[in-house]
Amino acid sequence: MPQFVPVVFACVAVVLAACTPAPQGDQIDLGMGPDQMGQQATRGDVAEAVDGLIVGHRLMAAGEFDLALRAYYRAMSEQGTSVDALSAIGSANLRLGRVQQAEQVLRRALELDQRFVPAHNNLGVAMAEQNRWGEAQLHFRNAFAFDSGHSREIRDNLRLAIEKTAETGYDDAEAHQLSLMRRGSGRYLLLSAPL
Repeated sequence: MPQFVPVVFACVAVVLAACTPAPQGDQIDLGMGPDQMGQQATRGDVAEAVDGLIVGHRLMAAGEFDLALRAYYRAMSEQGTSVDALSAIGSANLRLGRVQQAEQVLRRALELDQRFVPAHNNLGVAMAEQNRWGEAQLHFRNAFAFDSGHSREIRDNLRLAIEKTAETGYDDAEAHQLSLMRRGSGRYLLLSAPL
């Protein structure tokens, strides 16, 4: 008889555990597979706290431009169209070599906020990539003015655009490459570096 006592206690424990209600926030359908449980978890409070723009900026810094673009689109679908999201989408398109798409998106960003420095910077890069140096100079000049001249990188790129437009003081043998740089909360500034 004593050997049945542990079995009885085990059966009672299982029955009591089955009768104990789970807390409301932690209910999991046991019929779900692992993939479905993961999807349920991503829909919880953690997913709501994640900002898609921040995720996108981190992916951009890691060189994952296609994934960053997806994160930016996801953020825009969840948070609505904003100048930050459009500017970020434009910069990701630039990194992917989609210059004309970037141009269209950045122009939309400037329709929302004509003083947004990153959108002017990125649009200047898009114009420079298409050898439209006059327009590039205009957007670099706007970025420089709206930034109050604080960024050395913007100043250097404005100088390059002026030189390319005037075709004076620019050594064609020395190639330059314009690139984007994220600074602060999603601001992209321009850099010009010799190749």
